[in-house]
Amino acid sequence: MDTSFYKSAMSEEIRDEGRAEGRAEGLLLLLGVRGIALTDADRAKIAACTDPRLLHAWLQRAATASSVEEVFRAG
Repeated sequence: MDTSFYKSAMSEEIRDEGRAEGRAEGLLLLLGVRGIALTDADRAKIAACTDPRLLHAWLQRAATASSVEEVFRAG
């Protein structure tokens, strides 16, 4: 069985997309559970983000933020 695809750049790109989608979903869930209000534009910004590192940073900030502005604020 040829497993070279699983080590390819395309495979890594697909995994990154999955990580980004998962983090975006987690971020939306966390903000919702914490009662932080989101506009449609905020939701769109989160959903459109494909950078797993940025989403990870937002997710970390969301744990203690009191507003979505604090989540998006560069650190």
